[in-house]
Amino acid sequence: MLSVVVLNYNVRYFLELCVLSVQAALKNLDAEIIVVDNDSTDHSCEMMRSRFPEVKLIENRQNVGFPKGNNLGVAAANGKYICILNPDTVVAEDTFEKVIARYEASAIKTGIVGCKLVDGTGNFLPESKRGTPTPWVAFTKIFGLYRVSNFFGRYYAQHLSENQSGQVDILVGAFMVMKRGLYIDIGGFDENCFMYSDDIDLSYTVLQNGYQNQYFAETAIVHFKGESTVKDGLYMRRFQEAMNFFYRKHFRVSLFFSAFMRVGIVLFSVIKMFQGKPKSFAKPNQYIVVSDDALLKQKIATQFQKRVEMVAHTKSFAQKPHTEIIFDNNFVSFADIISSMQTHRNCGFTFKILPKNSNFIIGSNSSNDRGEVIILTSHDV
Repeated sequence: MLSVVVLNYNVRYFLELCVLSVQAALKNLDAEIIVVDNDSTDHSCEMMRSRFPEVKLIENRQNVGFPKGNNLGVAAANGKYICILNPDTVVAEDTFEKVIARYEASAIKTGIVGCKLVDGTGNFLPESKRGTPTPWVAFTKIFGLYRVSNFFGRYYAQHLSENQSGQVDILVGAFMVMKRGLYIDIGGFDENCFMYSDDIDLSYTVLQNGYQNQYFAETAIVHFKGESTVKDGLYMRRFQEAMNFFYRKHFRVSLFFSAFMRVGIVLFSVIKMFQGKPKSFAKPNQYIVVSDDALLKQKIATQFQKRVEMVAHTKSFAQKPHTEIIFDNNFVSFADIISSMQTHRNCGFTFKILPKNSNFIIGSNSSNDRGEVIILTSHDV
């Protein structure tokens, strides 16, 4: 049995899309979904109770952070396997079956299995696979040496390409599959770390206990990455605290290195903060709707007052400036949506998804964009 634990904080629409995709992916599995809410104020829990009454919902009365929130979810889980999953993700229908099959077929002592993550534009997210951020690896990351040569590429595990499965040290907390017994044995996420280095710490702890972590490239999920965590001044302070926490816990370092890391963490945090500022994007001039619903096409045209083309496939689209592709999940699977986003990445398109039986479209235009939710106002879809 598989237990999928989704920790939510104020991402009501992303959560709805995520749970829909998880339900589709668990159709042929003995599985359960557990949503832990960290005191959201955006009616996330009301949505869960009304739309997904069969999903186990844990409502915290305060934001207890990422580690404790997930630990509470795993404590309520019954599965042999658990998946830690971010709410701003979309999984393909084959994701869990493939990952668990990989886990069970592995000849090594497997700890955590992760998969390929892409952002809302279909581009690969390099943090899908990483190396242990030792002092040297941290140095190459902070000063950008990993961009120069794969010799300096340990931070992003550049010994593997994005499409090559293999052993890595660190996996991202947006998607982690492991045995529940192992998670419990090592103590789960360290609750002394509020957020940001928790996935590094868990992955490294698994390694220290004699297991090996695996990056699995044969299935991909979307991580919109940015809606749950706005990279502002608070982010910068917490990121510094998180990195300090990891080094104090796992490394003996000299005073020189401690001073260097303080400078490096501040520099890296400032860079991350500026990377996190959303870019401005031109509004679409036209839309392509992947659907068989003529009424939906009409509603999109009426609401946006733009040209709308409807197609019945995800294979290829005519490249025209400022075109947005809207995938109707009532018509096309999540797996086809994710595949199409990857195929058409860097082609000038932006992407939105209309979740099944919903009245909103949702997506993100970059790795650092907060994401966008547009309510379709012209009656129910």
